[in-house]
Amino acid sequence: MIRRKTALFLTLALLACAVTPTLAAPPAAAPGLQLPAGLEKRASVEGITEYALSNGLRILLFPDLSKQQTTVNITYLVGSRHEGYGESGMAHLLEHMVFKGTPKHKDIPQELTAHGTRPNGSTWYDRTNYFETFAATDENLDWALDLEADRMVNSFIAKKDLDSEMTVVRNEFEIGENSPQGVLQERAMSSAYLWHNYGKSTIGSRADLERVPIDSLQAFYKKWYQPDNAILVVAGKFDEARTLQKIAETFGKIGKPSRPLPQTWTEEPAQDGEREVTLRRVGDIQAVTAMYHVPAGSHADFPAVDILSFILGDTPSGRLYKAMVETKKASSASAFAFQLKEPGLLVASADVRIDASLDEARDILIKVTEEAATKPVTAEDVNRARDSRLKNWETTLRSSERAAIRLSEWAAMGDWRLMFLHRDRLKDVKPEDVQRVAQAYLKPQNRTVGLFIPTKEAMRAEVPSAPDVAALVKDYKGGEALSQGEAFDPTPTVIEGRTQRVTVEPGIQLVLLPKKTRGSTVQVGMTFHHGDEASLQGRSTAAGMAGGMLMRGTTKHTRQQIRDEIDHLKAQLAVFGGTTTSNATIETTRENLAGAIRLAAEMLREPSFPESEFELLRQERLAGLEDAKSDPGQKASTALAKHLNPWPKSDPRYVESPEETIEAVKTSTLEEAKKFYTDFYGGSTGEIAVVGDFDPAEIRVVVAEAFSGWKSPKPFTRLATTYQDRPALRTSIEAPDKESAVFRAGLRVDMRDDAPDYPAMVLGNFMTGGGFLNSRLATRIRRNDGLSYGVGSFFFASAFDKDALFGVQAIYAPQNGEKLVIAFQEEIAKVLTSGFTADEIAEAKKGWLQGRQVSRSNDRELVRTLANRAFEGRTLSWDQELEKTIANLTNEQIQAAMKKAIHPEKISFVQSGDFAKVKKDATPGAPK
Repeated sequence: MIRRKTALFLTLALLACAVTPTLAAPPAAAPGLQLPAGLEKRASVEGITEYALSNGLRILLFPDLSKQQTTVNITYLVGSRHEGYGESGMAHLLEHMVFKGTPKHKDIPQELTAHGTRPNGSTWYDRTNYFETFAATDENLDWALDLEADRMVNSFIAKKDLDSEMTVVRNEFEIGENSPQGVLQERAMSSAYLWHNYGKSTIGSRADLERVPIDSLQAFYKKWYQPDNAILVVAGKFDEARTLQKIAETFGKIGKPSRPLPQTWTEEPAQDGEREVTLRRVGDIQAVTAMYHVPAGSHADFPAVDILSFILGDTPSGRLYKAMVETKKASSASAFAFQLKEPGLLVASADVRIDASLDEARDILIKVTEEAATKPVTAEDVNRARDSRLKNWETTLRSSERAAIRLSEWAAMGDWRLMFLHRDRLKDVKPEDVQRVAQAYLKPQNRTVGLFIPTKEAMRAEVPSAPDVAALVKDYKGGEALSQGEAFDPTPTVIEGRTQRVTVEPGIQLVLLPKKTRGSTVQVGMTFHHGDEASLQGRSTAAGMAGGMLMRGTTKHTRQQIRDEIDHLKAQLAVFGGTTTSNATIETTRENLAGAIRLAAEMLREPSFPESEFELLRQERLAGLEDAKSDPGQKASTALAKHLNPWPKSDPRYVESPEETIEAVKTSTLEEAKKFYTDFYGGSTGEIAVVGDFDPAEIRVVVAEAFSGWKSPKPFTRLATTYQDRPALRTSIEAPDKESAVFRAGLRVDMRDDAPDYPAMVLGNFMTGGGFLNSRLATRIRRNDGLSYGVGSFFFASAFDKDALFGVQAIYAPQNGEKLVIAFQEEIAKVLTSGFTADEIAEAKKGWLQGRQVSRSNDRELVRTLANRAFEGRTLSWDQELEKTIANLTNEQIQAAMKKAIHPEKISFVQSGDFAKVKKDATPGAPK
């Protein structure tokens, strides 16, 4: 669940919300579509149509028959911007509380799991939303609409639930406190905004979270969670007429509130001088950030601001990257703009290694950013930025699921049609527009800097108010809607009936599944295998560096040219490699598929290994590794993995600590990386899976030509693992100044995925620690005891080796470590001694099986599945048999399998956190 603003929120810069203004006169309903009473049709743009109920609820229907799934997303136009004094974090806390149930839907997490959904909720400055993606059936859709209508006005919001959930949210707050970069962003934003609530973290203050009265939370819920403050989106495969009727039946019976919707009126005054904030806390990487006030996301200036942020922050073309990363003044650099309902911020940031000068990095960051006002951008700069932004826009719209959720953010800015209006405005941005906004807003007096050293300056920059969105979109019609796909039932039988398999020289298993998709989208996954146990000894570092160089230049293209070509092909394309495989993933369209495959093949076959890029890669790797050294999750995971997998240090399966990897990367050489590539890379053993809208005959030829003659220098033999009965490890590792601790547990199991007990273990683990907040562990540790924001288990078994792994992970406050361990051990014991109830098993089967269906309806996941099955020598008939077996399991079979595999006394677990501080605080007379 989205919680707070940090440096990690670059991809969320478009998030915002507001009350949608009155729309233009509604168009007539589509011919043949009879609207239920109380429902009217409003705007329609590019395949998305808006309707409204008389109680004020707005509905967006986005049909997409190409996916056997449906997404229901409801957005309430309330977020942290609407919180009053002492109410910080209330909107986010309420997001958690509405999962606690209603009189009709008493166990919402259980229902979400039973219906095989992919659900979540999120809170941002101006909105809160909840969504579920599920297999496209009338039953599932009826249930989802009934659930959202019911919890809109009938959620418990009870004191007993607040008592347990408050500690969960507080743990979520503590997780954020583990990131110095994230906290620095919060501190700088709170300085940039003196009065506006955008300066407050969405997750709120610890004191408000701990002290919020239940009656205040209930009043907040009753005020904002009403139909006249909500937007309902239904996207995917569904019957429009039937869906409108069901919406009228479920939401239409909710009366329109008599209270007027409260309005916020605070405007941030123009900043009248430089501001600074200093943060000092434990960490292994330095950071600097500079923030500038910019107009609202709906303002005519914002598209140029958006382009400007790309020109500054892109990798590797961005001005900040070239000035800071390529010169080794910083390990990373970025820039983005918050696109919000009301005036937001343009943010430029950089991470700086501990042995580099933060003063120098700060000066360069500010100089390069503010130089944009006097150093003109080029048409090439603008075109590159525009292509990238429009590509991302098209990628979103090609997926009805992604679009359904993203529509919330645009509606939150004033109207969902801004999504298309912003696209149109981007197309018209010229270099002089970017120059103008840089001059208007990138001024020293409009700057807030966050770092360890203060700065001074004093001037003023005026930022315009948000425009009248209703006037902007009054007569907006949009462009041509994307092509629709076919109705495709993603069962193993249907998939196998459509799938084609051929072998392409020099040894590639090519798996092709052609089908019509929305926007003619295609997904591709490539995996090539190399090496064996003897030849890979001591070469893991060289392998990682070689794989990291694949996208940094070829004999035909520079790194920047590769990036530009990817954008030109409207593709999401990544090529990478490790110790035993090299890989490529592609998402593009039918017309660009051949070009994208050829480009991926070029990067795999013809990397140029430029020396300058190798040094940049080294710096980036070191920065990431140094940042991980103090992370409790990394500490716990590394310790547990080392214990469960005690391979010699030279072995390619050896588990390195961040400290070991840092030393290895520091001494690695370009020649070692080149030698690894020369010794191992080739296509003699590999799998390529393609799913989507394409011509199979054409792609066979393209793949054959692209990889012809690419033979592996050495034969491949898979690295096998052998089951070892490891003794139980129980240890704690200190992670100073980290407010959230981490629990990791693991047990090796002598089992392969063709064992008779494997299906029972899969379903047993699903009920133990899977699902959505309704497993045994989640119910006890999160929902009842309120000890953890996130807890769950997993079970993995190989198709090749009898060496499976059962694992558990949780995050918690360090002072709750003993309680968490006790709860974990008690719940595992209950599973092994009592098993599961008939209702639990029936609901788990239903949810697990539907979840598999949803997974196969996602082409990106289906590509991975088809490629994996090819490597295993299987088809999806194996999946069909597994699902059939699981559907017929009994409690006795499940319990017997788990008792045979899981021995509590042999489970290893590692905890990492600031336990010394807990002991110090608990000592009588110790300073607090």
